Amino acid sequence: MKYSYFPGCSLKGLGRAYEESLLPVMKHLGVELQELEDWNCCGATAYMSVDEAKAGVLAARNLAIAEQNGGHDLLTPCSACYLVLNKTKHNIADFPDIRDRIHCALRSANLTYTGSTRVRHPLDILVHDVGLDVIKEKVVRPLKGLKVAPYYGCQVVRPYSTFDDAWNPTTMDRLLATLGAEVVHYPLKTKCCGGSLTGTLPEAGLRMSYILLKEAVRRGADVIATICPLCQFNMDAYHDQIDRRWGPTRIATVYFTQLMGLAFGFSEKELGLQRNFIPMKPRPVPPVAA
Repeated sequence: MKYSYFPGCSLKGLGRAYEESLLPVMKHLGVELQELEDWNCCGATAYMSVDEAKAGVLAARNLAIAEQNGGHDLLTPCSACYLVLNKTKHNIADFPDIRDRIHCALRSANLTYTGSTRVRHPLDILVHDVGLDVIKEKVVRPLKGLKVAPYYGCQVVRPYSTFDDAWNPTTMDRLLATLGAEVVHYPLKTKCCGGSLTGTLPEAGLRMSYILLKEAVRRGADVIATICPLCQFNMDAYHDQIDRRWGPTRIATVYFTQLMGLAFGFSEKELGLQRNFIPMKPRPVPPVAA
């Protein structure tokens, strides 16, 4: 299985642990990823509210490059990138004025985009292309006894619920169960973490993260698994501020790919787990299965 790969800015910066765990996990499962050459920032979600057409051009350039890259589906791990690229595809298809401006800009760079490139999330590919049976065969250290709260965030399944339910997604739940983890019922799995509010309106943003952390602790989770770099950062980096305002709610927040790597037998360092502010609680490590 071969896919084009758009890492986005976060996975090359603060979210590098996501890429550090994603790439070896995908390779271990026989998934070939070809990173787009000369990719550019997607503009994130904020630029769409500043100038939708220019933001669309920025994102469409990556879609055009992917289309020239052999037409493979475009694997996009970052939730914001996934949303922006999907929104750009929809805008090109649904709004002629935006489509014309984007195509004009692409032509000036000797690029074209027909709309054929599919934007895919790793969860979608892992569950629906690779398959849970294949993943289960690769598990050598089951996550037995690890209670995990699956947190999807708000951008991957809304407004485009292309591969999972918009309000009660289950792909990560099923994947974590396949790894041997105990999946904690977590009703806030699609509630916003506060996004960029932690940098603009800290009181509001931190409270939104606190609510998520507190609920995971209340539910008895050992760790929160997420799929979004910004969500991971918000729920990992601000514990001191949250503790001072509302009391201690210490719990690790890691990428679901890091948990996959642990179940596959990779070391914590190979998966970037040492980068976390709040480390996972130590647990007995079962021997690797023969």
